[in-house]
Amino acid sequence: MERWTADRITDQTGRTFIVTGANSGLGFETARQLAAHGGRVVLTARSESKGADAVGRIKTANPGAIVEYRLLDLADLDSVHRFAGSVQDDGIAVDVLVNNAGVMMPPRQLSPQGSESQFATNHLGHFALSGLLFGTIAQGRDPRIVTVSSTLHRNGSIHFDDLTGERSYSPTRYYSQSKFANVLFGLELDRRLRAIRSPVRSVLAHPGYSDTNLQTSGPTGAMRQLLKLGNRLFAQQVEMGALNQLYAAVAPGAESGKFYGPDGFAENRGYPKEVQPTASAKSEETAKRLWTLSEELTGVIWKL
Repeated sequence: MERWTADRITDQTGRTFIVTGANSGLGFETARQLAAHGGRVVLTARSESKGADAVGRIKTANPGAIVEYRLLDLADLDSVHRFAGSVQDDGIAVDVLVNNAGVMMPPRQLSPQGSESQFATNHLGHFALSGLLFGTIAQGRDPRIVTVSSTLHRNGSIHFDDLTGERSYSPTRYYSQSKFANVLFGLELDRRLRAIRSPVRSVLAHPGYSDTNLQTSGPTGAMRQLLKLGNRLFAQQVEMGALNQLYAAVAPGAESGKFYGPDGFAENRGYPKEVQPTASAKSEETAKRLWTLSEELTGVIWKL
């Protein structure tokens, strides 16, 4: 693959994108680039003030940008339903959903529905949102669902016997669980889409090691200080990290069922290329088990 940069994004006029967690970091850069190339962008955040500020910054840089903020807390399934309902009620024709939002390595806490917060935000909220909006996305122009994972998915597994970490919780281990779930979901969605010959692409991406506030807003204590140091010493700029999910969202060559990440050493830095998920993430049996569990936990039954 040739080096792919944001300069290669074609005119996105007439296409509508939803980018979750887009008030800062990778999500903001993704929303900014899509809007700068003519796309209509609905950016989401948990904070109205931060969401409005993000819209303001994008419009200041590009006064013609078509961008709006809508409240969405992915950890709260009631919020997910309200958001999806508002999109449908307002007749927004969604072409691409970028499942970007995430939390990373916080102390153990539960969502309003009783799920572990990282699993709830990073996986269940996006699983539910994608399912609720699928009918709309399927009617879109070059429709795609982009799910953002992490290299740490390679350390992950699904703790089916202790999903909430009640018996033994580790912030790092349960973050890896959520990112592993992202890959299982994206690959299983691709299999199901192919089975019905759907035009929707399910594409996975990860940003490598990118300098965002994700590493410092969730972790506490020594881990937080270590990650702050790592950001300064090793991380690439957010503009580079976001290229992978931008490629997944708009590049003609981005294929359903493929995973895109940086081309540098250990996939930490560089330009988008196709990368391979860890072998266990390709398990159809585990993916189907997770899918069924996710439908049970969210109450969202996909209509494929």
